[in-house]
Amino acid sequence: MKIGVNVPNFGPGTDPATLLTWARTVESLGFDLLMLSDHLAITPDVAQRYPSPFYEPFTTLAWLAAHTTRLRLGTTVLIAPYRHPLLAARMAANLDALSGHRLVLGVGVGWSRQEFAALGVPFEQRGRLTDDHLRGLRAAWADTADYGTRRIPLWIGGNSDAGLRRAVHLGDAWHPLRPTMAWLHEAVPRLRAYADEHALPVPAFAPRIALRLTPDPVAGPRRLAGEGSIEQITADLAKLRLLGADSVVLDPYHGDPEETRHPHRARRSLAAVAERLALAPTRMDQPR
Repeated sequence: MKIGVNVPNFGPGTDPATLLTWARTVESLGFDLLMLSDHLAITPDVAQRYPSPFYEPFTTLAWLAAHTTRLRLGTTVLIAPYRHPLLAARMAANLDALSGHRLVLGVGVGWSRQEFAALGVPFEQRGRLTDDHLRGLRAAWADTADYGTRRIPLWIGGNSDAGLRRAVHLGDAWHPLRPTMAWLHEAVPRLRAYADEHALPVPAFAPRIALRLTPDPVAGPRRLAGEGSIEQITADLAKLRLLGADSVVLDPYHGDPEETRHPHRARRSLAAVAERLALAPTRMDQPR
């Protein structure tokens, strides 16, 4: 099971130097994957949680690719309706080639009504537009004479039944976001049952979970996966492996933009997880 990190590419404490330090830290600790979020118009509803400066993921990942050697790079998640599928296909194919074929493209439908309005995209049609976008990506990449790309992994974000079904029909992996362990134990069998019902392959399982390390255990049914003591976090990762997770992305951001001014706190949590899992000794010397 591969372990990745969702790095904040936004907020008052984020600048190019901070992003570069994040990338070097994630790679040096032995994690497998670095992912970034996506917003284009920082409307008031977006700014409450993800304020400016907001570094666009394709351009930022291209820059970070030049400063890393082993990390896979990805989006969690690219909001599909915001870009024409041919533009997204071209940008993704170029980024994949420039990075040495390290791209993972996580895709979702989006949630910000104000941002959709600012971009002139109908919010109520975002599900259909995302399906059309995914089909457009596949069709563009199939033209290898023009795009010259490998099959870039498509992770389908979303915790709804529609997201689960979209992953089965159009994705390579299902990428639920910040769930509880109890919910995942119920949802993963539904994913497999739906795929079997439609005689389709079961997509890989690649959740993004919280990373909130606390000195004492966290109790209660609302505890997110990845939240609590180091023992709880590593136990969650072990349970996700047993559930069939191919990759797990740790998300150290919890919604307060002021957190971005203190990235060392999240990095300490990542270092504790890396040490507990012995990531660096087993992975740092592996070739890309």
